[in-house]
Amino acid sequence: MDRRSAGEAKVASDPATTVFVMDPSSRWREIMALPEDELPLDEAALLISAAADERVDVAAQLGRLDEAAGRAASDDVDAVCRLVFGTLGLRGDVRTYDDPRNSYLDQVLQRRLGIPISLSVVLMEIGRRCGVLLEGVGMPGHFLVRDPSQPDLLIDAFAAGRRLDRAACTELLHRVAGAAVDLRPAYLAPVGPRAILTRMLANLDQSFQRRDDGDGRRWVTRLRAAIPGQSPAELVALADTLAALGCRDEAAALLEALSHSPEATTDVARRLRTKARGLQAPFN
Repeated sequence: MDRRSAGEAKVASDPATTVFVMDPSSRWREIMALPEDELPLDEAALLISAAADERVDVAAQLGRLDEAAGRAASDDVDAVCRLVFGTLGLRGDVRTYDDPRNSYLDQVLQRRLGIPISLSVVLMEIGRRCGVLLEGVGMPGHFLVRDPSQPDLLIDAFAAGRRLDRAACTELLHRVAGAAVDLRPAYLAPVGPRAILTRMLANLDQSFQRRDDGDGRRWVTRLRAAIPGQSPAELVALADTLAALGCRDEAAALLEALSHSPEATTDVARRLRTKARGLQAPFN
């Protein structure tokens, strides 16, 4: 039985030498269609790396996480934190925070530097391999991690696993988002893999915008558009971005698909199709 993923493509015809190379975009669409609780966060995050650099070997990087987890002294949160931030030496990149490499899991493992969300993903995925359940917490401006057995203490992966109570979370939120922002309960609620991946891609998009990197924005926007569960307004915004980046046919296809969604009223569907046809029209 051929057990290849739909995200793999044959690159040699000789049965003795045939190898299969993963197409990151195809595999991304494949796993985005999975139920939320079956979506492999580690693989998906590494597919972002592979989309940025075709030389990234996703399977080898997953093995790297396996090997790291095997070095944990015990199966508890403290041991996982000691492994990640002590033995492996991962830390927050305070000098070049905006470097896109801080969002690529393979580079985070290689450079031992990252931003809150990428370091949190490493912590969560090594924890999972050790039998330690950790949840992502999407606080605005600074991603955190929660140990469900200690829900009142959050873990700041950017600060080497520092534990934060509610007062410390409030202080951190004020520092990154401004003193006028109140700490709402929703800000400390756990989030699933799709929300985490969406945020990672949004971070990259902002970084590429600041660098005027159109190529980077194109592949990031394509991955973002393939994530289900987004609102019509979010998808229209992504279509507008694709069109602005020169991907008019892709933008039109996204709008056309959205026009057939259950959320689109007759009037909205008509406007979306009109906009899609306008993008497909030849330039004057």
